[in-house]
Amino acid sequence: MPLSVFYAVGALLFFSCENDLKEVDRIANIKAEENVNISKHVNVIYSDSAVVKAELTGPELREYPDSTGKFEFRKGVLVRFFDVNGKEAQRIKSDYAVQRNNEGITEFRKNVVVNMADGSIIKTEELFFDEKKKIYYNTVPITFDFKDERGSLQATSFISDTDFKKIDGQNMSGYYIPSSQNQFPMFGN
Repeated sequence: MPLSVFYAVGALLFFSCENDLKEVDRIANIKAEENVNISKHVNVIYSDSAVVKAELTGPELREYPDSTGKFEFRKGVLVRFFDVNGKEAQRIKSDYAVQRNNEGITEFRKNVVVNMADGSIIKTEELFFDEKKKIYYNTVPITFDFKDERGSLQATSFISDTDFKKIDGQNMSGYYIPSSQNQFPMFGN
């Protein structure tokens, strides 16, 4: 067989392989479309019997309408909670949040700050709210700074009621001086 036939067959195989490789690359680079609804400048009011309970604001909401029932705030979120008189009782701010409706869990992550009406501040990198159990909890270090320099406590994790009045912190350290007017909060072991 002449050498030119080998070159012709080799060139044919090379070009067919090159076309196949280009096709493989093209298919590999196609991104699966994400089933998501994106809303900008979100403001949601939660009310019960015409009484405003909370207000949620965020620069972007990503809603996944599939079976996960997930709402994601990749650019941060602020949730303000109100008492029965319409006065702000607490607020939670974080750089990221996700609400999983099917699980009944809301997760706040990155620079989570909880401001209480009395001026107390709670800081952590994660905070979970369990809607069914009506509790907040986390599994990473958390700091509680109380108003009027009444104390500062740290814990490796905690569980609390929704008002942060009964807090059960694990490996808690620091100091706390109860005020004469209010025994907020009660700490567990």
